[in-house]
Amino acid sequence: MVFATGNSGKLREASEILGKGFELVTPAQMGIKEDIPETGTTLRANSQLKADYIWNHCHTDCFADDTGLEVDALGGAPGVHTARYAGEDKNFDKNMDKLLDELSRKEMEASLMKSMGITPKTNLRGARFKSVVTLIVGGQRYYFNGVLEGRIARSKAGKGGFGYDPVFISDDFPGMSLAEISEEQKNSISHRGKALRAMAEFLADRNK
Repeated sequence: MVFATGNSGKLREASEILGKGFELVTPAQMGIKEDIPETGTTLRANSQLKADYIWNHCHTDCFADDTGLEVDALGGAPGVHTARYAGEDKNFDKNMDKLLDELSRKEMEASLMKSMGITPKTNLRGARFKSVVTLIVGGQRYYFNGVLEGRIARSKAGKGGFGYDPVFISDDFPGMSLAEISEEQKNSISHRGKALRAMAEFLADRNK
């Protein structure tokens, strides 16, 4: 099955979650070298665009995900712009630096408001990851969702994972960032893991 990603971390995560019953290949292995357009305004739209692209070019069963980080203090941003938050080069170190700077600024503003007798919003660092997986089997689309609640740390920590993992602390492991827990622990709680397990269960039931 083709997984519409060029991200080695995502590919490894999906392979571990789905298990030995699935052999995943990338678009590059199918001869698709170009970046797949992600012009949708929602996670579901982008996920579908990527899956449709693979289906239209390869006519084989495939799936794609789109994941967004929603931060309460930023009104749900970066959202669909999660990977390109600090620029089109998808540099996650820059993305995280921008996020941490913006949240520090929000906390300074909240402190100033409090000193003026104005009650600021609480839980400025509350956040969640959302994933939408689009599966295409035999030309028919199916959708699966996953959410991971947590908060944004004040600094990066940990060497594991990928993306925003060093600055995201899940409610399930409140003392560590996603980059500090094991891959097995992360896969058991992750937004993408929840969506992919739902997809795997659907395929297992479908093939009975």
